[in-house]
Amino acid sequence: MTQAPAPANLILGTETFLAERRRSAIVAAARAHADAPDVPVEMHKATDITAPELAELLSPSLFSEDRIIVVTGVEDAAQDTVKLLEQAIADPADGVVLVMTHTGKGRNKKLVNTWPKMGVQVHSAGELKGRDRHAFVEQEFRSHGVRVSPDVVSLVLDSVGSGLRELASAISQLAADTGGNVTADSVRKYYQGRAEVTGFEVADLAVTGRLYEAVVAARRALQLGVPHVLLAAALCGAVADIARVAGARRIDPRRDAADYGMAPWKLEKTMRHARMWSPEAISEGLQVVAHLDADVKGRSQSADYAVEHAVRRIASLAAGQG
Repeated sequence: MTQAPAPANLILGTETFLAERRRSAIVAAARAHADAPDVPVEMHKATDITAPELAELLSPSLFSEDRIIVVTGVEDAAQDTVKLLEQAIADPADGVVLVMTHTGKGRNKKLVNTWPKMGVQVHSAGELKGRDRHAFVEQEFRSHGVRVSPDVVSLVLDSVGSGLRELASAISQLAADTGGNVTADSVRKYYQGRAEVTGFEVADLAVTGRLYEAVVAARRALQLGVPHVLLAAALCGAVADIARVAGARRIDPRRDAADYGMAPWKLEKTMRHARMWSPEAISEGLQVVAHLDADVKGRSQSADYAVEHAVRRIASLAAGQG
């Protein structure tokens, strides 16, 4: 039987893809241990939920119903919220699995050191660099039952980039399309069209509202054989990055680059792009790319149509014509 997750879990780090993966693993373990695939998940941002609401969520259920409570952005939580979370850590309610995310920085940085001593299970979601990123690629291939050479790892990183979400999607697609026989030659062949048009170029055109250019670039990329999953991953990443920086104040690209998991130049560019997006457009844009991700992974009967439709919607939203 699957091992039950700890009653209180802390996902620590700034790498959002790893944080999402850790959260999904905890949720899956909780549901498997309860033998109930429909155990509800309540997700709340620490700065948005009120103390009474949180207290009710963390209290024992009159009907002994299992539930999973996710509280994100604990680094910015108010003191009454922190106090309630600590009470739940010290005295967890039966059937409640608590999952908290913390970047490791912010005004509540000390919690990173104190909570593990109180019994919190820590799950790392820190930024990967150098050898760790190579190890991530190797592990992703192994998770699909594929063993690859160091040359393949380097080629994938050179072709796809350093984004973990994009890397995971690309590796999944490579493993599936090659039947698990991933060689340096197969990687080169797979990405031979990317020198002319890349998913990142399509995404940049879309999120800056250049609808005609974005559609033309997307069609060219599809003609050249750029995989649908990479186009989708680039769009997902661009919109998600905009959502992360939108509304933030006093961001210094050089000082804060590590906090956002981007290079300084990329953070500065994302900040410029974010100024074009309203909160409503960001919300809808996130829904568009979420649907696209599912469409290119088999939900849609035409992945080409799904990509072009998403590019049109994102560009329209960026141009304020959503």
